[in-house]
Amino acid sequence: MYKSCKVNKNIALCRNKVYARDRMAENTYICDAMDAEILVIIVTFNGMEWVERCIASVRSSGVEADILVLDNGSTDGTPEWLERHGVEVIRNATNLGFGAANNIGLQRALAEGYSYAYLLNQDAWVMPDTFGLLTDAFEKNPRFGILSPVQYDGGGKKMDRLFSKHCRRALRSDPTSAVVEVPFVMAAHWMISRSCLLRTGGFSPAFSHYGEDENYIHRAKWFGFPCGVVRAAGAVHDRAGRPATHERRMFYKCNGSVARVSRPEGGAFFRLLWETVRLVGTAAVNFDKTPLRFIGTLWRRYPELMKFRRKSRRPCAFLNDPAKSRKGR
Repeated sequence: MYKSCKVNKNIALCRNKVYARDRMAENTYICDAMDAEILVIIVTFNGMEWVERCIASVRSSGVEADILVLDNGSTDGTPEWLERHGVEVIRNATNLGFGAANNIGLQRALAEGYSYAYLLNQDAWVMPDTFGLLTDAFEKNPRFGILSPVQYDGGGKKMDRLFSKHCRRALRSDPTSAVVEVPFVMAAHWMISRSCLLRTGGFSPAFSHYGEDENYIHRAKWFGFPCGVVRAAGAVHDRAGRPATHERRMFYKCNGSVARVSRPEGGAFFRLLWETVRLVGTAAVNFDKTPLRFIGTLWRRYPELMKFRRKSRRPCAFLNDPAKSRKGR
């Protein structure tokens, strides 16, 4: 079965596929009618070390998924390799960061009617049954807005260190449920439902790098979409050989304060006061002045964070709702 798409450009984009230059009369393009339900969104930056395995894993999935790569200015040949291998790449002139680049893909997922968006890190890969297990879990548990597989390290046998830190307790405390609600899981592997996207929207511009995933989970839950882990599903996040330095850990702790102050529920100013105390304690425990210096940054950013927080409470924040866009035409 096929459907025709008439366009005015030399290259036609029909749902997910970039087609060859016009060789047919009246710029009519033939498109496969069997569209995928899942759009896999991958943000790359100098990712040649991983992208071949990452892309191959998606193409080997038991459930069809389309791929869109947002490249943040790679200089190691990543976008060229992807294009040679038939992957659609949007090249950003500068490094937009994780959240802003993913928002381009999330907007595409909404505009083109995908049922699910799957955020996949460039240094991560899925198993053949990952997508199928997650979509089945969504169908049986529609209250969830974000689902993740169990995330393993590069060896594929042990849980990823940070995944274990954030999710192991919840998985142990609920050993019988197929889907376990968790307070946080890293966005290296996120499947987001369309209904969650339409309510929660995209990532907040308040975060350029790190913290945006925590903020998104807070917002999704505020809209009534909890985050969960599908126990039977597995995937890999390969960050071996890149241990977090002391400076990086301090950065994470400081940025976590921004995410907590930005939570959508009430009491933001009291959280600002509490995060100030928390940063003092972090400085004392770690014998590091970085959290103390960050207190001034947090207070200076508070008005800006509140502006983004107000926007984040609107449906489909930081994205364009396709239904409203059609009404405006």
